[in-house]
Amino acid sequence: MASMKTKLTTLLGTKIPIVSAPMYYASTPEMAAAATGAGAFGFIAAGFTPSTTLIKEIQAVRSILNTPPESPVPMGVGLLGWILDMTEESDDPRIPAVLAERPQAIWFAFGVDLGKYVKKVRAYDENRDHKTIIFVIVNNIDEAKRAVEEWKVDVLVVQGNEAGGHGRGDAPFLQTLLPSVLTAIPDSASRPVVLAAGGISTGTQIASFLTKHGADGVVIGSRLLCTPECMYPDQTKEVLLNSKLSCTIRSTVFDEVNRTAMWPEGIDGRAIVNDIVQDQKEGLSLDERLKRHDQSKANGDSGRLVIWAGDAVASINDKESTQSIIQKLYQEAVAVMAEK
Repeated sequence: MASMKTKLTTLLGTKIPIVSAPMYYASTPEMAAAATGAGAFGFIAAGFTPSTTLIKEIQAVRSILNTPPESPVPMGVGLLGWILDMTEESDDPRIPAVLAERPQAIWFAFGVDLGKYVKKVRAYDENRDHKTIIFVIVNNIDEAKRAVEEWKVDVLVVQGNEAGGHGRGDAPFLQTLLPSVLTAIPDSASRPVVLAAGGISTGTQIASFLTKHGADGVVIGSRLLCTPECMYPDQTKEVLLNSKLSCTIRSTVFDEVNRTAMWPEGIDGRAIVNDIVQDQKEGLSLDERLKRHDQSKANGDSGRLVIWAGDAVASINDKESTQSIIQKLYQEAVAVMAEK
């Protein structure tokens, strides 16, 4: 398969300008390895995962890809700033444990001060021959400027409102946000790699973001949720396979019933619309909504599952592998670009 040269592929040493998103409770070492094996670049997600487990997951990717022990693993680890605020002062700090395994990249998102964690990674790397590539999610221009001017990150992940899972509720949609960020951060040798993220599920979209909208690469997340490598259970995947356009909504209601309502101010989550939303519309108290949610879960019902997903679910109509999906999307993008 022919490679494509962009700032992203040059930085990562990959063939394809695609990154698989770190999705907590969805991404797996197998998904990350499959993405990298397809010529793209894969991530796992840390969340609250203990460092011992994270180490095993990174080592699993190393093993699958047959990466020598002395070499960086061609994959990344996604870390949440607000969780790091708790873990890095505990007896199980995640950052040093992860960095010791030499993943090629770290992805930071959603914290009051992500800059202090960027500095920790840079300080750690000063004492070794490996420089970790740092990705940071941004949802608005101010975040983008801070990440570039103050933190000097390597990769900006510009995440639009249509993205699945968590993000700022007031984030513009990607086609509005991306050009605004690029205008605010003029192109230069020092500008970081810029990725487009949110609702991307077709090769045509990828071609458009690369050729018309100025992105150096794209992030794929929700499109991979029905792959064999995704840890979502079969019941959840069946819901996704039957989902259509406009079947997701961004709200705090999902975290409320999921008992995970501790995200930073302004951050909510996009998930599949179901009875969780209807319960809120009926004006039920949180206690009543929790009871309904717990009872549905106990009964094995799918009507109140919390299913984090974005607008890309409209393109999910199969259970193909991560590698197959990424390669097909890339081939479609190349074909579209060749027609221009």
